[in-house]
Amino acid sequence: MPSELHIGIDDEKTVLSPYALSLRTGRATRHRAGSVTEVVPATPSGVSREARLAFAARLSLPLIFASAVLYAAGVPWWLPFAASVATVATVARRQARAAQVARFELPTADGSRVLRSPEERAVLQRAAAVARRIRRTWPGLTGMIDPDRADHALTRTLDDLGALLERRQELRRLRAGLESVRHGDVPADSPAVLALAAQRERADQLWREAGERANHLLRSLDRTALAGEAFLREREIGETARQAELVLAGLTEQPGAGPAEAGPELADRTAAVITAYRELAAEGRS
Repeated sequence: MPSELHIGIDDEKTVLSPYALSLRTGRATRHRAGSVTEVVPATPSGVSREARLAFAARLSLPLIFASAVLYAAGVPWWLPFAASVATVATVARRQARAAQVARFELPTADGSRVLRSPEERAVLQRAAAVARRIRRTWPGLTGMIDPDRADHALTRTLDDLGALLERRQELRRLRAGLESVRHGDVPADSPAVLALAAQRERADQLWREAGERANHLLRSLDRTALAGEAFLREREIGETARQAELVLAGLTEQPGAGPAEAGPELADRTAAVITAYRELAAEGRS
């Protein structure tokens, strides 16, 4: 179980790693939430090579003037010259990198996972979005959940889901390879054909099992997010009703039956939230 999880999604792959991700090209921004860090590629600047060269030329002019002033003041000529060259080179390199499409390096650390198939990448993106929804409910659930345990369980769930999706991706390729084997000119009772059929059946079984386990984790995340959001929404409605009751009580001369207090099942909703988070923690430990 990684203590941290870094998730990066570029236009060709999705990367999960317990360590910080490196970029091969382009630039990205990092958004950290608990023990999960999402690395989001930045949009390329679109600045052409010609425009970058023109900017470097314009930048060089004041640097040349400053170097001449420093040289006249007695500073050795090579010192401002070297500083000017380093400045222009650094700016040019940054601009060139910003103009590129961001792509991540392939991680080599143990526990890292790379998803390339569109289907598995879409599932992980959806899970990451649901995880963000879950985290947004935590400030309103103070005292109901242990933030550290919830963060640990959520990170474990995303890591387990990544492992399942990587396995399903490999099974997808294996099944495609097995299906592409042509054996029409071989007798149906041939040992080779029978062995091929057995491997196909085994691959299909593992494929279904991986899919069921991945769907189970996704449903756990969905239940947790919906339970937290429903509880917070109901509490908001209840507070609105209480404020309305106070206002109406001040506008009437005779005490009467004010509006019924919304949210009579807040205790049940709270229990549902806690149960959902416990289920997610149990999923992470299993």
